[in-house]
Amino acid sequence: MSASDREANRFSARAARYARVGANVGGVAARMAGNRLFGGKGGEDLSNAAALAQALGGLKGPIMKVAQLLATVPDLLPPEYAQELQKLQSEAPPMGAAFVKRRMAAELGTDWQTRFGSFDLRPAAAASLGQVHRATALSGEALACKLQYPDMQSAVEADLTQLQVAFSLHRRMSAVIDTREIAKEIGERVREELDYGREAKHAALYREVLRDVGLVRVPSVHPDLSTKRLLTLGWLEGEKILTFAQGPQEIRNRLALAMFKAWWHPFSRAAVIHGDPHLGNYTVFSEDGEAQGINLLDYGCVRIFHPRFVGGVVDLYKGLLENDEARVVHAYEVWGFRNLNRDLIEVLNIWARFIYGPLLEDRTRTVADGVKPGEYGRRQAFEVHKALKERGPVTVPREFVFMDRAAVGLGAVFLHLRSELNYHRLFEAEIDRFSLDDLAARQKAALDAAGLPLPQ
Repeated sequence: MSASDREANRFSARAARYARVGANVGGVAARMAGNRLFGGKGGEDLSNAAALAQALGGLKGPIMKVAQLLATVPDLLPPEYAQELQKLQSEAPPMGAAFVKRRMAAELGTDWQTRFGSFDLRPAAAASLGQVHRATALSGEALACKLQYPDMQSAVEADLTQLQVAFSLHRRMSAVIDTREIAKEIGERVREELDYGREAKHAALYREVLRDVGLVRVPSVHPDLSTKRLLTLGWLEGEKILTFAQGPQEIRNRLALAMFKAWWHPFSRAAVIHGDPHLGNYTVFSEDGEAQGINLLDYGCVRIFHPRFVGGVVDLYKGLLENDEARVVHAYEVWGFRNLNRDLIEVLNIWARFIYGPLLEDRTRTVADGVKPGEYGRRQAFEVHKALKERGPVTVPREFVFMDRAAVGLGAVFLHLRSELNYHRLFEAEIDRFSLDDLAARQKAALDAAGLPLPQ
């Protein structure tokens, strides 16, 4: 069999896996409906959760990204399901050398190899939508080339169709949360991840906003070696962050501080947030044999907000800090929550006090005492679900989804590191002298520099 035939067979098999998404997820959905999952017996929940994880476990690609997203949205899934989905890994079978050559020629032309000093046809890493190759520029600079798998557009659309089916089932069985806006937001962000040209601009945006934050490194962008399906960035050497989970407290605190800066500094300065604090999206760089900070590697899942959304975040923080109920209510309304009453506000405050808890106490502390990383936020999500059954329903605004995902994911990293920081003072420093007009001006300058449009 020729190399071309082997590649064709490999990707025919990949297409067949995507085609099975509907059948596999649909079969589990039938079990969910039959057992009345949402509100069913605990044993049935655990059984169905394992069945769903098994159904998705062999389906690599965009569906895995969607599944992991679902697991991080509070109260969207029962805890048993969230825990099972978080175990899944977003890895796809790698493209072989012959296919990589054809894909690179399709993106950069038949003479593509002359544009690099070197290019390793073996992938250095594989993810849900593409794979990364090490290369060098003609100048000698080390490069990371992310090459998208073929036919990802159709695969993503097929997966998002199944997501709509799952959400529709959820709405019929559990009316406490209206998921329509969540589905829109996830669909828009996952589609954006297909556009590597946009991701290159996201990387340029973060390079601009974080240029004075020495604890965080952002790779250089090479637009001349990038297309909509090929992204070329500078290669940043680093080690996995969990390598340092048992290290000295000083190092763990330094890395936690770097993570805090990487997420909240761009948010407070340009109303932009990295929506995926996944352990594979950053590494640790060292100098003189000691860990100094983090490399932020992936920019596909980035959410750019209107400055008023950041104003809502600040208002909610100040309202909780000062027991100012009017300011709290105003914050929820700015975020897009509608038809609020006192009961619903009390329910939303359960989650708000959990997310803002470390920021409200002016002391050095861990992010959540005695909580395991995989369980971060689960107890509060259960309380919210229980309360909404009695007092709901509520429609979750789409802007809330990735903001919330970032907060939960970042908290889990702090738990892994067992960091001890004064999160209150760190946050206060980020919002010092906060002004919507100043934020709007800074955001426009940063987006203009990166070639990105202003949010609507």
